[in-house]
Amino acid sequence: MRTSNLNTGGASAPAGALSHLPPPPARLERPALFLDMDGVLAPLAATPDAVVPDARRTAVLRRLAERLDGRVAILSGRTIAEIDRIAESAAASASGVHGLERRRADGSLDHAPAAAGVRDAVVAFERFASNRPGMIVEDKAVSAGLHFRGAPTEAAAAAALAHTLAAETGLALQAGNLVVELKTPGTDKGTALKAFMKEPPFAGAIPVMLGDDLTDEDGFRAAADLGGFGVLVGPARPTAARFALPDVDAVLSWLDAVEARP
Repeated sequence: MRTSNLNTGGASAPAGALSHLPPPPARLERPALFLDMDGVLAPLAATPDAVVPDARRTAVLRRLAERLDGRVAILSGRTIAEIDRIAESAAASASGVHGLERRRADGSLDHAPAAAGVRDAVVAFERFASNRPGMIVEDKAVSAGLHFRGAPTEAAAAAALAHTLAAETGLALQAGNLVVELKTPGTDKGTALKAFMKEPPFAGAIPVMLGDDLTDEDGFRAAADLGGFGVLVGPARPTAARFALPDVDAVLSWLDAVEARP
């Protein structure tokens, strides 16, 4: 695989230095773009269902996929069904639930079987949320999510419960932006990115991962391992990304400006 001449080391940048990270270049050598959904392609919302399709986002994604010969994939903690709802099926390639679902460019689908403990986690989260207004439980079949954006004072209690359940069930604990998730172990956004990079139309390209939270760090490191780089979207923090963009609007503007060199 060809490598970029950019500095693509996987070491994390200190948070204080992140404000000085430049925006990514718009002219790239045969890029393959891997995009998180919430906080990257779509603004964060109070509830998962509150994120809705957007005409600008859909148009940008469709133009980008055509320009890059299909080398665009959305990698999200959401299910593929939710990715398609929000992106209006503008991305043929997608990975949902942190790599537990993956749809190839040809439409074929990989779907990991759910670990036995997922149902127990869903029940425990529902019991926990039942007397805490503002909390939302998300059952994704292969994982259980507990959102506390609407009840931020419950963050410590939610994290403690998730740690206890992870130890009891053997599920993988995935912390996100005001959410804790217990998932069937074995995949993450980095494993999904590397799987795509072995297949057409991504094989031989240079991977670029855009993400905003800790779940995207696996993707940043995977992109760097394969000669590409990560782009952190949003506030400064320690990261393996080499570039930064401030918000969703800047992401969409950058995506619309991307040009691929042969």
